[in-house]
Amino acid sequence: MKRKAVKKIYRIIKYYRENGMIRFIRHIFAKVFHMEEMTYNRWRKKHRLGKKEIDRQRNEQFNKMPLISILVPLYCTPQVYLKELIDSIQQQTYGKWELCLSDGSGSGSMEHTYIEKCMKQDDRIKLVSSEFPLSISENTNRALEIATGEYIVFVDHDDLLEISALYECVKVINQGAVVDILYTDEDKVSMDGKSYFQPHFKSDFNLDLLRSMNYICHLFVVKKEIQERVGVFREEYNGAQDYDFILRCIEHSGNIRHIPKILYHWRAHKDSTAENPESKLYAFEAGRRAIEAHLERCGEKGAVSMGKYLGLYRIEYELESEPLISILIPNKDHKEDLERCIQSIYKNSDYSNIEIIIIENGSIEDATHDYYKELTEQYKEIRIVTWDAGNEFNFSALNNYGAKHAKGEYLLFLNNDTEIINRDCIREMVSYACREDVGAVGARLYYPDGTVQHAGVILGLGGIAGHAFREALHNANGYFSRIICAQDYSAVTAACMMMAKELFDYVGGFDEKLKVAFNDIDLCMQIRKRNKLIVYTPYAELYHYESKSRGLENTKEKVERFNEEVNYFAKKWKKELEDGDPYYNINLTLEKHDFSLKIQ
Repeated sequence: MKRKAVKKIYRIIKYYRENGMIRFIRHIFAKVFHMEEMTYNRWRKKHRLGKKEIDRQRNEQFNKMPLISILVPLYCTPQVYLKELIDSIQQQTYGKWELCLSDGSGSGSMEHTYIEKCMKQDDRIKLVSSEFPLSISENTNRALEIATGEYIVFVDHDDLLEISALYECVKVINQGAVVDILYTDEDKVSMDGKSYFQPHFKSDFNLDLLRSMNYICHLFVVKKEIQERVGVFREEYNGAQDYDFILRCIEHSGNIRHIPKILYHWRAHKDSTAENPESKLYAFEAGRRAIEAHLERCGEKGAVSMGKYLGLYRIEYELESEPLISILIPNKDHKEDLERCIQSIYKNSDYSNIEIIIIENGSIEDATHDYYKELTEQYKEIRIVTWDAGNEFNFSALNNYGAKHAKGEYLLFLNNDTEIINRDCIREMVSYACREDVGAVGARLYYPDGTVQHAGVILGLGGIAGHAFREALHNANGYFSRIICAQDYSAVTAACMMMAKELFDYVGGFDEKLKVAFNDIDLCMQIRKRNKLIVYTPYAELYHYESKSRGLENTKEKVERFNEEVNYFAKKWKKELEDGDPYYNINLTLEKHDFSLKIQ
């Protein structure tokens, strides 16, 4: 008890030191008055199904009515939890299911009277048991052996399904192409089953996020044909056997669908900080090995290590060679900004196979031109190319012009008001850019005060698009650790963005009608149309002095130009804006940058 008390006091002091007085008070207020839980309870009440809708779902007849096999490995399961689980399954509005129970507790360890009673009353319930205790993988595989459904659902023995869980899955299965995998959003339910908390509103399928953590988790539904192709659960990954299984399944799946609804309730203690994750180090190590095996099967080479917290992972992709990278930096005066940027490339970065192309855009100060001369005399790999377009600033045209002069295999678009922080920043970005499935790579950017300026871009945020987690604290983890995990986004900022020159030329470069705003978002959208991923990596870190070198949108002409570009982008990407960002979630607000719940 003393150790727990000391740990709790240490966490409180640490939070205060890292977050300051105002955020500390807000945090304490929210904890004491359960503000997040109250907000989520309001959301749940609003989205709870009424009797009329429940009856409608029960009576609906789909064109495809697949049998769903629900697999539950039991292990000394308390009857109260088992009863609640079976009740939640029997109450499903879609009734064509079978419940495949496997008791791996060992002979005499678990009472079967209640299960046998349920089996007599409902022939959709099956039970297989073992005389000897089984591991979690063995236990799940025994349930798999008695499954006859077209789709398989995995449920833990003390969790709960939302009443419409199977209905929503079958509804999606009936929408067009054959669905190989489905997964849903989830929350946690207290041990007494009365309180719901910590909702996880997930991204649509996000390969790089899945390689950073098992964000899919529950509810996971897979076509039996896919399961038969990849095989059963593997004992060597016990503790992360579900993670390993999901990774194997996605490798063989063409149509992976996400249902943005809370359809699974994971039973957990509300004070989850009291748990001891170090006691399950074997499970996290198994997860690391599962990612390693996944990369090997995908023909990709990389070192997998633990992330900032247990359950998070980092992949450092292997570079077989160091390709030439052309760093493109538009510049007009602001010699001090440019000097800091250039110095950080040479002093703070360990990647040497570079050329730097400074795109001169009408500098009038002698100090700037003197600095250009100094640079070209000192570094043979630095060139100055002059863009002559009068006084008009056109970020797109500037970079397109610079790219024409680039000799590198990869382009790194870099604002002159940035400063590289970590030595492997460029190496980290190019290691992702070299992947065949990746189109562009972005970095984690900070304001001068250390708060987050960019951790990916969300389509529709604030209107057209906005930066995820803007103004979050320097050491913040973000919503379900998304600031600190590599992942796919719809776009990243071109203040620091890398891509292959061949791809840049293929898509036609930046759209020069977007002179200042949203040109980087537009370019990323064009890349995604070619079925390439846009990756954000938190392990490439820079300071960004937020376009102070260009000035603010504070004149009538600039405001008019901005509005024109907003309208142009909105018309060009009308469908994508209406559909919403696939890497965000429709249940999260577009008015704030912190992934908070949308309450209407």
